[in-house]
Amino acid sequence: MRRRHLARTVLAAISVALVAACSTTLAGKPVSIFADPFRVAGMPATDGPTGLRPDAREPSREVTGTDGGDDDELARQAISDIEEFWEGSYSGVFDGQFTPVEALYSWDANGFDSISFCDSDTYGLVNAGFCHDDNTIGWDRGELVPSLRRAHGEMGVAMVLAHEYGHAVQFQAGLVDEDTPTLVAEQQADCMAGAYMRWVAEDNSPRFTLSTGEGLNNVLAAVISFRDPLLNEDDPEVGVDEHGSAFERLSAFQFGFTDGIAACATIDMREIGQRRGDLPVLLEADESGDWEVSETSVRAIVDAMDIVFAPANPPELTFEPVDCADARPSPPVSFCPATNTIAVELDELAELGAPPHLDDPMGLAAGDNTAYSVLVSRYVQAIQQERGGVALDNAEAALRTACLTGVATTKLSKPVTTPDGNTVALTAGDLDEAVSGILTNGLAASDVNGESVPSGFSRIDAFRVGVLGDADRCFKRFD
Repeated sequence: MRRRHLARTVLAAISVALVAACSTTLAGKPVSIFADPFRVAGMPATDGPTGLRPDAREPSREVTGTDGGDDDELARQAISDIEEFWEGSYSGVFDGQFTPVEALYSWDANGFDSISFCDSDTYGLVNAGFCHDDNTIGWDRGELVPSLRRAHGEMGVAMVLAHEYGHAVQFQAGLVDEDTPTLVAEQQADCMAGAYMRWVAEDNSPRFTLSTGEGLNNVLAAVISFRDPLLNEDDPEVGVDEHGSAFERLSAFQFGFTDGIAACATIDMREIGQRRGDLPVLLEADESGDWEVSETSVRAIVDAMDIVFAPANPPELTFEPVDCADARPSPPVSFCPATNTIAVELDELAELGAPPHLDDPMGLAAGDNTAYSVLVSRYVQAIQQERGGVALDNAEAALRTACLTGVATTKLSKPVTTPDGNTVALTAGDLDEAVSGILTNGLAASDVNGESVPSGFSRIDAFRVGVLGDADRCFKRFD
């Protein structure tokens, strides 16, 4: 989000800092197959084993250049499993029969292997990819696979390879050609990876398991980590090899997980454009995307919410602790229904909105909008109370809050000028910071007591419903 004074421009972004926290499962009644807080896209929300099965079926593929180590064995198992998925799924959606890629390649980007991939030297190539020229797939076992495994588990590795195999399927099915925009091809492949992960989560895989709780949360974190870097509109890299923001790539992945392979074929520039709407993609030329969390910025955000929602009885804002008769604190921001008050613990909120670590440029998104999205989530609880007819302390309330936080975020895609002369507006990167926070701490997707549902997938899905919808849709879906 950015903020402007009338006299001069000061630019900033709503962002979200990342903290580790636990979510508490709440009581609540089911509503629909996709809105049920205790289900994930129609599947039970569960925790359990995730990763390679102890009794995994033997891999069916050989790898050129392998060192025979555990990382290559994991990748070989993943490719074998992904091919088994496509063997059973391809002809149900596309014409003809599935044909596996010609060969698999492994290299060590830190070494001086004699292996080349797609006519390229693999020294320093920390990547995985599909080579259309010779219909092959390869990966770096030196840096990429171990780092993915450490950060996101074995299914993080499988997710990346499922994405790359999605590119092979695209060409085989005729979904893309050399003129297809990279953005379309990449998000179709994200979608296909989501369809494969659904197959694993449904216990169809003979090699892997995936829980719909923490297991799937780790896969989503891996998707976020491969988002495009945040660019200003005058950066020379703009439009070059565009893959999409974390919000866009998560959306594509969730389409595949929820709706299957057929949904992936519908992703094109028109569909992506509809999803983007007026949401910012690039920072303005002189824009930083950061707005330091302070009493001034918090007041400006609340003032902007007063304007865009225009409640008959706006909530009061305080920076002091509040004794609340009907809700527990949910620091760093709490809403008290009894007094219609939002209480902010400023130091903790500022810590939540800290900028990202420079030594982790491709980790989860961090910044001021993890903080501001939590603030907004407490404001929309006041909106829920004023509307009436809904509980504020159950699982449906948690997801409704996430949804309405998405609605509020989109409303700020158009600048809002507050009475004190600030102009508050969404900036590029804000959505990524919000979904990262929703995945890791769940505060912007929690009920009035700060409790959320265990599935990050469901929390992010609810937020996206709001970003792409309106308040009425949130109340209807999470009643």
